[in-house]
Amino acid sequence: MIVVRSCVAALLALALSACNSNTTADAPAAAPAAVPARTPATPPTAATGKKRLLFFGNSLTAGYGVEPDQAFPGLIAEKIDSLNLKYEVINAGLSGETTAGGRSRVGWVLRQPVDVFVLELGGNDGLRGLPLTATRSNLLAIIDTVRRRSPGAQIVLAGMQIPPNLGVAYAADFKALYQEIAKERDLVLIPFLLEGVGGERRLNQPDGIHPTPAGHRIVARTVWTVLQPLI
Repeated sequence: MIVVRSCVAALLALALSACNSNTTADAPAAAPAAVPARTPATPPTAATGKKRLLFFGNSLTAGYGVEPDQAFPGLIAEKIDSLNLKYEVINAGLSGETTAGGRSRVGWVLRQPVDVFVLELGGNDGLRGLPLTATRSNLLAIIDTVRRRSPGAQIVLAGMQIPPNLGVAYAADFKALYQEIAKERDLVLIPFLLEGVGGERRLNQPDGIHPTPAGHRIVARTVWTVLQPLI
């Protein structure tokens, strides 16, 4: 398991609310389940030699309130293009998604194999106080589906944290859940996706919960630190 250094950001309530489907911000209809972050001129084939990097998550991945190329998956795609790496980047983020929802649609998203799969889900579960046993079961099912459909894929798990509104023990167990799953399934782990962004007013939109383009740039750097050695 590879772990990227993380510090717990202050005011997690604002940051983690970005994924809450009950907020006004997540109310608009979401984009299709899988949308290329940067649409290639031709689909990736054996002839083009391009591999697939897929981001699978909720409104944070979908980039609510910013242009597609300003969200962190789009910024990763731009970085990959600048380095002439042979990857197609696909943004499969869906605002308001829970782990149960992700479990139900991951098979459809993986109709074509992927080489790197970034899993960013669970924040909505925690904010709703859903049983951690269910969140764990859903995340494991998603991971198992990826490995069944794309046996050679590298899987990156983006950890999330929640405020102690539902109890300190629940918040601590929620945070530890990602570490446990990453260790159990030998995944690459980002302990906290929103490191340096969560709760920072200047890095979030007027709603106080979705990152601005500047916030997404910080998230992209956090993610790139993990992805660079993989690709």
